[in-house]
Amino acid sequence: MTDYRTISDGIAAEIAAGSLPPGARLPPQRQFAYERGIAVSTASRVYAELTRRGLVTGEVGRGTFIRMSGAPLGDTPQDTDDGLINLEHVFSILPTQAADLSASLAALLRPAALQATFPPLRASATPQARATAAAFFRRGGWSAEPERILFTGAGRQGIAAALMALARPGDRIGVEALTYPVVKGMAARLGLTLVPLAMDGEGVRPDAITDAHRAGPLRALYLQTVLHSPLGHTMDARRRQDVARLLDRHDIICIEDAVYGFLCDEEPLAALAPDRVIVVDSLSKRLAPGLSLGVLAVPSALVEPLARTIRNGAWTASGLPLAMALQVIEDGLASRIGQAKRADVAIRQALAREILTGLDVQGDPRAYHLWLTLPGAWNAERYAAAAARRGVAVSPASAFAIDPATAPDGVRLALGSPTIPKLTIALQILRQLALDGEDSQVE
Repeated sequence: MTDYRTISDGIAAEIAAGSLPPGARLPPQRQFAYERGIAVSTASRVYAELTRRGLVTGEVGRGTFIRMSGAPLGDTPQDTDDGLINLEHVFSILPTQAADLSASLAALLRPAALQATFPPLRASATPQARATAAAFFRRGGWSAEPERILFTGAGRQGIAAALMALARPGDRIGVEALTYPVVKGMAARLGLTLVPLAMDGEGVRPDAITDAHRAGPLRALYLQTVLHSPLGHTMDARRRQDVARLLDRHDIICIEDAVYGFLCDEEPLAALAPDRVIVVDSLSKRLAPGLSLGVLAVPSALVEPLARTIRNGAWTASGLPLAMALQVIEDGLASRIGQAKRADVAIRQALAREILTGLDVQGDPRAYHLWLTLPGAWNAERYAAAAARRGVAVSPASAFAIDPATAPDGVRLALGSPTIPKLTIALQILRQLALDGEDSQVE
């Protein structure tokens, strides 16, 4: 009696050797059983074992396909927990980061250095921390005054604190029609109404802000002015000027999400309206999600109210993460990693645009993500589900839409997380899937 595991090992070896390449279709189980001279039940166990190892994926009505060569897809932290190639999460970790960070942070392991991180912090931390952060997070010709800097445990905590400080339950907050999904959850918990604002190729449209404010006063705006996620738009100088004038005219404060700003040089909206804009930045994208620290540049009149909100919300940064951040900033490692990621982005963007040639992709070439408008009759949710069955995780428009009923048929492709070989495989799968058309899919 042939053991199914022995056969599975043989198939795995063929995949590793490349004789069964990614995308190759295995025969139906009955045919496989006939060719191997085994029982159909044994063939079924072989296919189940290959699926368990993450080497194949099955699609009802289409067959079983090789997902990749080599080790299972879950062999690196860049993959999702369920073995999919992760094109959902917009973050990157460069191969040398761990070693570089280990060397940089060794100084913090001295007892005296660690002891200094133990006491609790205020949102304003120390003058040295504020001065270091103000200098590091500057962009273009803009930099915040150190006395306007506050710290939170993560960028998303800074956004939540800003929303809570600015608005009360029932207030209206203007946001891009497609926006950061976490903001939707924050608004729901705070009892805030998110008002979707129409966009164009430069980001939010000024007339959309004015129309929404006339329909009912907007208490604040939440905007991504550079490398917008998911669409990748970046406001040019003229659009930033137009929006800045509206903030003053309508007496509105804007929360400007700048977490992707390290990948470009455009000045933030705050450069034009420092008393109307709260800039929220962090280290999660610059370095890694596990090394997060939120940094806020705040209008002078809001420093104390926002500091109280951060304290009351238990969002104050802790001493050790702040010390780690200051260390990698002061020794230059954070800047070097940021520059290396700009180079990494260029490689990944060029690869993606080459593989997806002929499809409708858009976005700033400096961003770690692209927007794919789906062809034909494809529905975004069905496309994302079909992609997952073929081993690739992508984010459909509904994840970002304030009004899911009006979400366009498109998906965001995050390019930074997988290795280049896996990214290549994933993009090839997505291209073929888009060209196959929804009508060819059997659910």
